Amino acid sequence: MNIVLIIIDTLRYDYIHAHDVLPWIKTPNIDSFAERSWVFDYSFIGSFPTIPHRTDVMTGKYGDPFHTWMPLRHDVMTLPEHLGNNGYCTQLIHDTPHLVNGGHNFDWPFHAWTPVRGAEVDRPWIDDSEDWPSNWKLDPIFAPLDPKTLRWENVITYMRANRKRRQHEDWNAARLFLKASEFLCDNGSRDNFFLWVDCFDPHEPWDVPPEYAVMYDDTPGYDGSIDPRAFAVPYEEMNEAAKKRHAAMYAAKVSWVDNWVGVFLDTLEQTGLDKRTAVILTADHGTHVGERGFGKRAPVWEQVARIPFIVHVPSLGGGRSKVIVQPQDIFATICGIAGVETPEGLSSNDALATAITATPSDREIALAGLSLDHINPDAQRVFSAFNREWCMEVGLKPELSRLRRMGSLDDVASEHQDVVQAMHAEALTELARRGIAPEMLKWMRSGGEGDFPWDCRFYSGYPKPRNYRAYFTRLYHGK
Repeated sequence: MNIVLIIIDTLRYDYIHAHDVLPWIKTPNIDSFAERSWVFDYSFIGSFPTIPHRTDVMTGKYGDPFHTWMPLRHDVMTLPEHLGNNGYCTQLIHDTPHLVNGGHNFDWPFHAWTPVRGAEVDRPWIDDSEDWPSNWKLDPIFAPLDPKTLRWENVITYMRANRKRRQHEDWNAARLFLKASEFLCDNGSRDNFFLWVDCFDPHEPWDVPPEYAVMYDDTPGYDGSIDPRAFAVPYEEMNEAAKKRHAAMYAAKVSWVDNWVGVFLDTLEQTGLDKRTAVILTADHGTHVGERGFGKRAPVWEQVARIPFIVHVPSLGGGRSKVIVQPQDIFATICGIAGVETPEGLSSNDALATAITATPSDREIALAGLSLDHINPDAQRVFSAFNREWCMEVGLKPELSRLRRMGSLDDVASEHQDVVQAMHAEALTELARRGIAPEMLKWMRSGGEGDFPWDCRFYSGYPKPRNYRAYFTRLYHGK
């Protein structure tokens, strides 16, 4: 059985039409895929964001209890390496630059890996011009920001990488899924490949071809062009028209990605590989589209933490499942599909087997957040917990927690103190089960009393050098 894992960056659960939350969103290709697959309605992120999430997936573990943003260790068993040891040939195709830039090491476990250049924090080209991509132009709704002040490094590097786009096939998501489709065509006779397709869109910037932009923006006279100031203006400084435009751009980018997922799935069928290839489609996190500004923040809310998890295996049918899934479960789920043993010592559950057999799951709560070395000792809420009904920002003391019913933005903690107390206790118990350092657990259980345990072991990655920063925040130098 071939296996394809598609990870889509920044894709919200509710922005897939098949999940029946936002009826106006257009994702026909993912919807069609979901109709013949197992759909997991309670899938939540674990370690957050990009690199920590993929470390969960790669290792099948939940890092102490949250992975930090550090390179993938060379001395741990990884999912592609384990599959390779069991007869699979493994390929990574990605346009998510973090995976390999800056020594993040997500290439080494694969037999082969292919990057597609040009995403937001990629730096593929130096150019002395400042030509804009053809779909960019100034729009009065993003005034009064002077375009001459547009020196945000991510915008400049993205602009240089994409200034020569002329047709749909030149855009990143298109190039990624066309390259993945090429892989299918080159391996049509195989029944032992593992293909990891890592798609950076719909991550910011929310830049799409004009015909997609106008799908969600009915402003009279709007032609679908993009003002790059939209990528740099703080939410608080946007007027209502600008906020509406920016939100529409995210929806448009979701539909744009859906189109190219469809091209890939069509190729799977055209090559005949669909009859012997399993496909898992998921995301690393969502984003805020106005509920809390734009972008992702921590402690995470439902809009960031709830993600799609859709699994199709030929001959295994489909349905909807209430199994609570987290990213480390991908390891055991893929091992189950491949018919290989899951290594011992993982924190990974076979979500598909649990759904098909309708057996009770041993997970009734999901935890998500930044690595605990990011905690501000003065913070009141330090991570988030989720079940099938509630989303809670877990406070150091129960009374500091914030509670929201799934699908709502209203904090109702004061009205449901019984739920807060129960979830708070369950979350700390789960932290202990997952391996949090005893000193940190003691500090949290004390309600943050006493000195913060700076010397405890925050995560099981490489030692973090003093003043370490991710490569893309320290190497631009304003050039």
